[in-house]
Amino acid sequence: MKSAKLRLALPLAVALALGACKPAEDPAAIAARQKAAMEQAADDAARQFDAEYGRHNWELAKAHGDVLIDKYPDSTAAARIKERHADAITKATEAREQRRLASLWSYGNEPVGKGSQLSASIYSQEPVDTDGSGAKPVRLIFRDHPEWGTSSYLVLETGDFNCYAGCKVKVKADDAAPKAMAATRPKTDEAIAMFIEDERTLWKLVRDAKVVEIEFPVKAGGTRTAVFEVAALDTTSLPKWPQ
Repeated sequence: MKSAKLRLALPLAVALALGACKPAEDPAAIAARQKAAMEQAADDAARQFDAEYGRHNWELAKAHGDVLIDKYPDSTAAARIKERHADAITKATEAREQRRLASLWSYGNEPVGKGSQLSASIYSQEPVDTDGSGAKPVRLIFRDHPEWGTSSYLVLETGDFNCYAGCKVKVKADDAAPKAMAATRPKTDEAIAMFIEDERTLWKLVRDAKVVEIEFPVKAGGTRTAVFEVAALDTTSLPKWPQ
């Protein structure tokens, strides 16, 4: 029995001894294999970046580029896309800002009589306290009515305009000098509204500007200023107005 056990144990011992004598893998080979795997993964991510960049999907391209550069910063692919990734970041930021600005505008198309009333409106960047009761948004509206024609006006939620006998408002577009424009508060309780008479000049200022400030007189005393981020006006919403 002892002899049989010995015969079984000897081959196992020999195998273990041979395994123990096997030389360790070259660290350089291990590093090369790991680098190759990393480069392959980076190339896969770069292909996704390339595809979205080519489609001008800037935000998706940025996202793929972010992942690539974060996970594989030392890869050849990361170096290859670096310049275009920076470009995608810039354009993705611009696209988000453009969407934000576009969302500030609201457009209406309502049946009126035998036609349609079209409108484009935007709220002030910040609320304005017009009567001491607290700050409220001020709204700027451009309207094309089938019977009354074109008009532009401001609307308050509280307080009132000091303009029943007519007045002047100051309109400033971006860094240009303010322009005085005639305005009128109609004698109606339907809305706290004040018409800016030269609506087409105002439209052109808004159409071509990024930010417009309108200073107007209020019944509570003095003037107030409403600031509007107008850069993303869709002029086609009012096709009869200057394009």
